[in-house]
Amino acid sequence: MSNSLGRHVLAEIYGCSFEILNSREEVEAIMVNAALEAGAEVREVVFHKFSPQGVSGVVVISESHLAIHTWPELGYAAVDVFTCGDQVNPWDACNYLTEQFKAGHMTATEMKRGLVEDPKEAVNL
Repeated sequence: MSNSLGRHVLAEIYGCSFEILNSREEVEAIMVNAALEAGAEVREVVFHKFSPQGVSGVVVISESHLAIHTWPELGYAAVDVFTCGDQVNPWDACNYLTEQFKAGHMTATEMKRGLVEDPKEAVNL
């Protein structure tokens, strides 16, 4: 990971199924499975369905989080996947989401988080 603490992928997912993006149950299940597909350990899950449409939620993983907000009427989902360590690949989660949402396409940007010039050993205080 070259001195960074984590990888943060911001994904724009377009052309998605209205029905999927408007279902809290489906979005939640797909997000949890995306975390598992990426090799993450799921800790907490919170999702909310808006009226008349849309879903927001977060999957807290040991390695950080996956978050989403959907605009079903536009077939669009804004997703971020933040992972720490070397065991979880955020791109695996984004690709899984794109497939499961029946998306037309995805654009995404990866940021390195916690760029450390001179890494120090962590100490419990």
